[in-house]
Amino acid sequence: MSELTDHVFDTLVIGGGPGGLTAAIYLRRFTRNVVVVDKGNSRLCLIPVSHNYPGFPEGVPGSQLLNNLTNQLKNYDGSVLSGEITALRLEDGIFIGDYLDDEGNTRQIRALTVLMATGVADAGLPIENFREAVQAGAVRLCPVCDGYDVRDKRIAVVTSDTNPVGHALFMRSFSADVTLFDRSEEPMLDEEQRRQIEVAGVRYIESPLRGVTMSPDMKPILNTADGESREFDVFYPMLGESARSKLACELGAETGDCDKLIVDDHQRTTVPGLYAIGDVVQGLNQIAVAAGQAAIAATTIHNALPWALRPKVEVQRAA
Repeated sequence: MSELTDHVFDTLVIGGGPGGLTAAIYLRRFTRNVVVVDKGNSRLCLIPVSHNYPGFPEGVPGSQLLNNLTNQLKNYDGSVLSGEITALRLEDGIFIGDYLDDEGNTRQIRALTVLMATGVADAGLPIENFREAVQAGAVRLCPVCDGYDVRDKRIAVVTSDTNPVGHALFMRSFSADVTLFDRSEEPMLDEEQRRQIEVAGVRYIESPLRGVTMSPDMKPILNTADGESREFDVFYPMLGESARSKLACELGAETGDCDKLIVDDHQRTTVPGLYAIGDVVQGLNQIAVAAGQAAIAATTIHNALPWALRPKVEVQRAA
């Protein structure tokens, strides 16, 4: 561990999800000295099978994809440190991160650049056996990712603050049996929104949703304030989210909705030397998007750093 404090890395990658690992793979292939720190909170671990990530015609479990990326990084002498960066600061042009390992020891990691791939934290309704329900496919987090996989199922959706009917209308492309629940004490839908879902054939339950329990065969049961309980095949809670951007914010990085970091076309935040990719930045939350952003960020970082000139290798010639 002495290398952590004695060495200045080219890049500190915070977050070992698909975005962070892809960026680290690119940077190692650019022969950059990289350290990846991961707390183990990647949402990818919750995904039972992803069917929309390119190159896996039969789908790929989230945990398997993470393992594949980790092993690919190992092929280039890269690895992931388990633990957390608890604080991040700039001193004399060098980023210094306080690294807390799994044993409770704190060390400092120094780097010329930092890549934030910290993702988001979910919030929202109480859901019984949340992780088990997601892994069973009864509770799903991303209509864009897997709407196709729940065609013709009994689908429940809950209103969101920004677009109360948008997700329900989106899911009508995949099933004729869609029910929209209200999450607030007062009905959120205006007259035009009510008309939209009526035309689309979406049922609307005005009584506020209080929580979700699971049946013995892992079907979501939605419980409302009027005492009613209704069973479905699939529930999209539209939990709401908050970006894990605190470390960047403390450095002065600009954020937008849900505390998501604002970046330019090269994944640069408003703090020089600080980059961000994946769900922690504004945009579409998709594995493929995070991977693309990782490639852009890693290439930009490589070109911005001082050149790492390779030493000459003496070639043994036959006499």
